[in-house]
Amino acid sequence: MSKTKLLLTLSLATLLGLTACTKDKADTAAEKPAADPYLVTAPESLMPQLKVADVVTAPVSETLRVAGRIDFDEQRVARIGAPVTGRVVELLANPGDAVRQGQPLAQLHSVELGNAQLAYVKAAAQARLQGQNAERARLLFTSDVIGAAELQRRESEYAIAQAEQRAAADQLRVLGVSTASLDQMAKSGGINSVSPVVATLSGVVVERKVAKGQVVQPADALYTVADLSRVWVIAQVPEAESNQVKAGQSVQVEVPALSNEPLIGKLIFVSDIVNPETRTVTVRTEMENPRHALKPAMLATMLIQARPQDRLVVPSSAVVREDNADFVFIALGDKKFHLTSVKLGPESNGLRAVDSGLKAGDKIVVDGAFHLNNERKRAELEGGA
Repeated sequence: MSKTKLLLTLSLATLLGLTACTKDKADTAAEKPAADPYLVTAPESLMPQLKVADVVTAPVSETLRVAGRIDFDEQRVARIGAPVTGRVVELLANPGDAVRQGQPLAQLHSVELGNAQLAYVKAAAQARLQGQNAERARLLFTSDVIGAAELQRRESEYAIAQAEQRAAADQLRVLGVSTASLDQMAKSGGINSVSPVVATLSGVVVERKVAKGQVVQPADALYTVADLSRVWVIAQVPEAESNQVKAGQSVQVEVPALSNEPLIGKLIFVSDIVNPETRTVTVRTEMENPRHALKPAMLATMLIQARPQDRLVVPSSAVVREDNADFVFIALGDKKFHLTSVKLGPESNGLRAVDSGLKAGDKIVVDGAFHLNNERKRAELEGGA
């Protein structure tokens, strides 16, 4: 065999040997299972810091956050119209003005009011005349000058005149004329065709829908006056969560315009019907508002303390945050623990309700989970190195 062939044979043998070694190492690595990064064995020194307990059920009262708004207390709002058909001759109040009950807001000139007053003055005069005639007839009847039939006719005419006067007075009362004004009118016979639009509630003028010279009717709403010392907070609870709310429950209201300063109240109303368009149930609470800081139409958030329900719970101390998710350590025995992903509800009184990931009776680390997770990370780094 030549020297060249000998060298080639030796090189080929060496190459085959190296390839076989590499393949053996690869096969060995493939046969070795990969380490579970979520499994950790606690060192003996860490065990005294760990406390393990069963997952149990407990009554949990979750907090519902629902969007709402500030609104008028409808029992403290008056939409004021004209008492008669007429033309506005003077405006006495503007939006933002504080007014008292009975205070004039505008003045109207009304032909209708003048005609009604004229009818009343005529009816009052006729009633006085018929009253005098009836009294004279009674004297004549006593003197045996007239018969009983004539007396009855005069008394009947007087009764009819009184009824007509009462009817005319009732018509004026409907038009906003007071009893004192009626008495004065009956005595003096004077007619005043100017009618005031008066506030029926003490509060603040929040809206005016009338201009000077405008012809208005009783069906028109001219002013809106509201007492803002107390307001409503109205919110919409999703249909699926409506069974968790009832009147009397404690609520907290946050108003962004007031730096979300918490306001405490309670539900005073839960609707009996579902809005078919939004699939929500209307709820309402009321808030005292002495400084008028809460303004109608302000946005608000209502936090409702729902009725307690039995749920699986874990202590907040058992929860580990990893990659923006919640985890707990499940005890496997023999100092081994497994970091397990769970879905939890918001914290309430140091507990978090379990939505998924655990079942009743699972043993978890309730104290020392943070230190155990640090040990897991340390072991993972050493394993990677």
